[in-house]
Amino acid sequence: MERSVTVEVNGRRYERSVEPRMLLVHFLRDVLGLTGTNVGCQTSLCGACTVLIDGRSVKSCTKLAVQADGRSVTTVEGLAEDGRLHPLQEAFRDQHALQCGYCTPGFLMAAKSLLDDHPNPSEAEIRKGLKGNICRCTGYHNIVKAVQQAAQGATQEGGG
Repeated sequence: MERSVTVEVNGRRYERSVEPRMLLVHFLRDVLGLTGTNVGCQTSLCGACTVLIDGRSVKSCTKLAVQADGRSVTTVEGLAEDGRLHPLQEAFRDQHALQCGYCTPGFLMAAKSLLDDHPNPSEAEIRKGLKGNICRCTGYHNIVKAVQQAAQGATQEGGG
């Protein structure tokens, strides 16, 4: 038996009928066509599926679509504005913080949540804030440098 859900995703309101057991990651990818959120381990270990729900970092493979009913979800597609990359996306590019790119959307969303909560984190706080995300290609040095760059830019601009 399907259930109706209303979710705001990247600032746009969607109302859809879904099976109660549908995972949020599949709702985003298969129902809404937002394929930036990746399906990785499906056990919450890798973080490739990280999105923001009401501004908080969550792994969408551990949430049901019905749990997002009435909530605001931000995916990696919601970071760029008016065709301009988000400062985190620019920093990941500048610092070569990606190779295959599979984990990148999850890292970007976890970093966004971290910087929203802690605009000027230390290296240790960055590493702790990203510990639920795994990269199998680049290692973490450049990812940490990218988050530091984005934080520095936000600090210089006076906000996050």
